Amino acid sequence: MTTVVQTPETLIDGPFGARLLIQADDFSLVEHPIAPRTLAGPSHAHRHEDEYSYVLEGEVGFEVGDEVFTAGAGQLVAKPRGIWHAFWNPGDRPARILEVISPAGFERYFGELAQLIPPSRPERDLAGLAELQARYGLEMDFTSIERLSREHGLESP
Repeated sequence: MTTVVQTPETLIDGPFGARLLIQADDFSLVEHPIAPRTLAGPSHAHRHEDEYSYVLEGEVGFEVGDEVFTAGAGQLVAKPRGIWHAFWNPGDRPARILEVISPAGFERYFGELAQLIPPSRPERDLAGLAELQARYGLEMDFTSIERLSREHGLESP
């Protein structure tokens, strides 16, 4: 049975946001607003799901495997499970993407993540983050934050 979210549900608010638009049995649709010069996701890989990013507004930088490129409005980027990837807004204007996640389930990660990071908590809960990532089959390379920020002129999270 498919569940459709009638009113978008904000899961994360901030320079990198997440709004749940559709939650179905086999996929979910999440909108990600990304503020200018913001790293949306450091290098990471998903064990259980594929992601497809459709750029709605602005330009979004991507690192998928060994490829680094920028996609603009109307372009679709595939990020298959098991492949390391990162994404960011390299520009001076806001960007927005629609993220199709298949199969569904990972969209709940964003709501749980919001409870573990500022402003919900004064400091990042690193043990909680590690447990959350393990539960969702997510491997993240936090050392990529500094490199991606430096290489693409991004503000540090």
